[in-house]
Amino acid sequence: MSFRIRRQEAREPGPPRFDSYRVSAAPNERILDCLNRIRWDQDPTLAYRMSCAHGVCGSDAMRINGVCALACQKLAKDYAGTEILLEPLPGFAVQKDLMVDLQPFFDKVSFIKPYLQAMTVPPSGRERTQSAEDQKVLDKALRCILCACCVASCPVYEEDHAFLGPASLVWAFRFLFDTRDEARMERLVQLNSPKAAWGCRNHFNCTRVCPKEIPVTRSINMIKREIQKYFEEGKGQELK
Repeated sequence: MSFRIRRQEAREPGPPRFDSYRVSAAPNERILDCLNRIRWDQDPTLAYRMSCAHGVCGSDAMRINGVCALACQKLAKDYAGTEILLEPLPGFAVQKDLMVDLQPFFDKVSFIKPYLQAMTVPPSGRERTQSAEDQKVLDKALRCILCACCVASCPVYEEDHAFLGPASLVWAFRFLFDTRDEARMERLVQLNSPKAAWGCRNHFNCTRVCPKEIPVTRSINMIKREIQKYFEEGKGQELK
């Protein structure tokens, strides 16, 4: 396998460089396996993130041949006969090589208060229950692992980093439609903004790259419909 990897440190002035490597890989080995082999056997200075290596933590997200993806999910056989170009996620400040600063990403997720908000006290000793039917509405959104592939692929975020971004909106969807959450009004007001739900222009890039196959764009559009129901006049009322 032939790899061309973008190399850069935040402290280095000037444009990044691209280094080339060759490694042997079995067809079912992953791009992450190849990266590990490069680092262990050829270049210990190569920097990237990894943790579980099984598509659960989302830490090894990067751009592979122009498409944002998890290195632990992509197989060598899918790139046979081609040079593989590895780059950091676009739209984020590079810390070193394939590592980027995701703090702005996590700040936006925190902004939407990604936790159940309960205003009332349940009967003593009882849990806040939810029917299987109600929980099914959230099933796909619950898969999000915060890898940031969707945000890095979003044309709206590329133009305007103030946009909340698809990952944050998926998490907002998860709590907005959770029947146990009691902050629905507050969430709808927060999401009724050109920097939030109405910023999405339905490019579907987020849905296409999501490693967990979450219908991201559909979820955002469901938020928009809920906002319209709540404000009756839809977009126009709050977006003057």
